[in-house]
Amino acid sequence: MVTVDQVLSTLGTVIDPDLKKDIVSMGMIKDVEINGNDLKFTLELTTPACPFNDQIEQDVRAAIAKIKDISKFDLKVTAKVMEGRSLSMDEMLPTVKNIIGVASGKGGVGKTTVSVNLALALAQTGAKVGLLDADIYGPSVPLMLGMGKSAMEVDNNKLQPAESHGLKVVSFGFFADQAHQAAIYRGPIISGILKQFLVDTNWSDLDYLIVDLPPGTGDIPLTLAQTIPITGIVVVTTPQEVASNIAVKAFGMFQKLNIPIMGVIENMSYFVCPNCTSKHYIFGKEGAKKMSETHNLPFLGEIPLNPGIMEGSDSGKPVLVTDPNSVLSQAFMVVAKNVAARCSMLASQLSEEMKAEVATQK
Repeated sequence: MVTVDQVLSTLGTVIDPDLKKDIVSMGMIKDVEINGNDLKFTLELTTPACPFNDQIEQDVRAAIAKIKDISKFDLKVTAKVMEGRSLSMDEMLPTVKNIIGVASGKGGVGKTTVSVNLALALAQTGAKVGLLDADIYGPSVPLMLGMGKSAMEVDNNKLQPAESHGLKVVSFGFFADQAHQAAIYRGPIISGILKQFLVDTNWSDLDYLIVDLPPGTGDIPLTLAQTIPITGIVVVTTPQEVASNIAVKAFGMFQKLNIPIMGVIENMSYFVCPNCTSKHYIFGKEGAKKMSETHNLPFLGEIPLNPGIMEGSDSGKPVLVTDPNSVLSQAFMVVAKNVAARCSMLASQLSEEMKAEVATQK
């Protein structure tokens, strides 16, 4: 006769490759049912975007196959995104599990393009995703998503995000009188606008809120860091040394604010010649990867330089929408899965810290 203890003991040998913990202690095994020699349970993964989801499922099936007495096995696989920030400390956004800031040291590295496609890639995995365009001076998210005629409404004193391709989107670019005008505001006003976008918006239940920050280390990144608990920061750079050197200043600021750096994304990594199919490293080679190694930061992936990405951004038709199975889309998907994995790792660390804190108070 198969027992629950036997099943859990066997599954305890399956290790999550990212979290380095067994799936039983992580609470990933749910609703175990045994009827004679028939076994049924749910495997609840930590995020639908985990790059190791298939491997974990295969390891679970292999482990159960070792229990000889089981005649029928029914496995249901689901995913529930972990909370990568302390929601108990945030009365303003208690329904947003993870807030990810996308930053860069300088402009021109394609940060907003990465933000948009990162959000779309996470949404395509089944996650609930919001996108906040926090670049008040140069809001370009509506253009990149083809949302020129969209607008945000107010209901019960709360901004209602516009929606596009499954994303909830908030941007200063939705305000019609700003369409062809330069935003001329001093720091305190800019900070006030961002706070409104964060806390006076009906974000509802989100697994991830991607915040596209303006380049540099000015008022808006500081306001984000000081207003609400956030999961971490993703830094976007290009391969050349000058961009990497300035990117170091960006993540250096957030480290001083005790905000986790989730990793580095290298945009415009290389160009694949359509005629010879060779990779050409126009802006240098592996600059972001070298920077990651020097500063002991995770390298989240590289995005190739391709006219299709640029054209999609200008026309409001992102490549993840127009051609989700392309090599370009898969590059963004790899980055998104690595970001999601980092969220799960940070969530696990946060959980352990909270348990340790509770233990010391007893």
